[in-house]
Amino acid sequence: MSPLEIAEQTAAANAKSAPQVYVPSLQRTEGQPPPIAANGGLSYMSFDRDGDAGTAEALKDALAEIANGESQRVIDMIDKAPPGPIKTRWGLAFRDYDECVRYIRESNTIKAPEGGVALPLAYTVHERPTYSVVPSNALWQDPARADVVAILRKNEQDNRRRDLYFPQVLRDARRIGEYYPGLSPSSPECMDRLGVSLAHIESKCSNFYDSAEVERVFYPEIEKLLLDFFPGATDALVYNHDVFDKDYTGDRTEDQDKKNPGVNARYVNLVHNDLNDNSGRVRCRELLTKNLRNFGRTQNYTEEEADAKMSRRFVSINLAKPMETIEQFPFVLCAWPSFADQPYINNYRIYDDRVGETTRFTYRPDHEWYWFPKQKPTEVSMLKCYDSVTDGSVSRWSFHTACIDPTAPANARCRKNVVVRAFVFF
Repeated sequence: MSPLEIAEQTAAANAKSAPQVYVPSLQRTEGQPPPIAANGGLSYMSFDRDGDAGTAEALKDALAEIANGESQRVIDMIDKAPPGPIKTRWGLAFRDYDECVRYIRESNTIKAPEGGVALPLAYTVHERPTYSVVPSNALWQDPARADVVAILRKNEQDNRRRDLYFPQVLRDARRIGEYYPGLSPSSPECMDRLGVSLAHIESKCSNFYDSAEVERVFYPEIEKLLLDFFPGATDALVYNHDVFDKDYTGDRTEDQDKKNPGVNARYVNLVHNDLNDNSGRVRCRELLTKNLRNFGRTQNYTEEEADAKMSRRFVSINLAKPMETIEQFPFVLCAWPSFADQPYINNYRIYDDRVGETTRFTYRPDHEWYWFPKQKPTEVSMLKCYDSVTDGSVSRWSFHTACIDPTAPANARCRKNVVVRAFVFF
């Protein structure tokens, strides 16, 4: 019996004993290959035990994945490769950012268009589902499981060692109309076609480090922006945010109880997407029926009301607004058409009460990347993380990363911005 058949039987059994467990069906885009995922792509919600949302099963699988040794073999392959470029099945890759920059500069074939830049981007070279235990998980503080913690901590530290730098070209997203005649980057058509777009805002929020003010002032502003941006949208819910500032000297501590995300010192320098076929639906359902980790407006939908709301189209959007003009560590986005036929690789984020699913992707030289050079505080870059429409008529998501701009001066200031996450319902 295949893993998917076993998982589906488990889901059926759980549905009888615990009807409150929501197990989404895997709704792949028409024509898209299966994901590289555990359990045939079925959500860990199908392994729920007494309300744990499948976290115990995910942790067991995480340890099994580490024990099988494949992730270590990838690290060994990279470590033992001779100096210089590493030949991979996807193209030449580099361990070191500066080495990749030199390769780009010496190349006669890698050319950036006006407003663009050629630079290294970090991709995974590990085509296996991966697992990450989030910092808030109680496991990290459990002395009775110190042996397990040691194994998982080493795996977390090794995650970056399975990534390599590949040369890519970024186009200026403000010039999208030059690449797609008649398409404005500030339009819902651009979002539906490419999964990326640009909006403008004049925010009245005076302190983005004050999470209470961000929730009170900025969340409603973004909800209005989204309703104005998308024709036919009936409701928008901003449910959380992150602040990024490498140079911040104040308290960075995250406090979920006080709805304070803290201040991030690290930019996510890996090609990824925040959601996928499963987690787009699970996250929406969690917010509507359980109000789970919702920093925004309280949601109190019944199961039936949530079913009705989610039976229509809904999308998840990430919106990034600078606090000052961005000089270094820009946020960059990849257009849907250039990877629509590419399988994603699941990364499972294990909490105490849920298993989130994010995705990673392997390199392709024709990935269509965009950035907003010197993005201003009034410019909001928008990327789609999930769309419930699966017939291929619209983009399902974009993937994204942070990167180092080699053209910026040495004293360029690091990015300071706020990223909010929202669902839009139609």
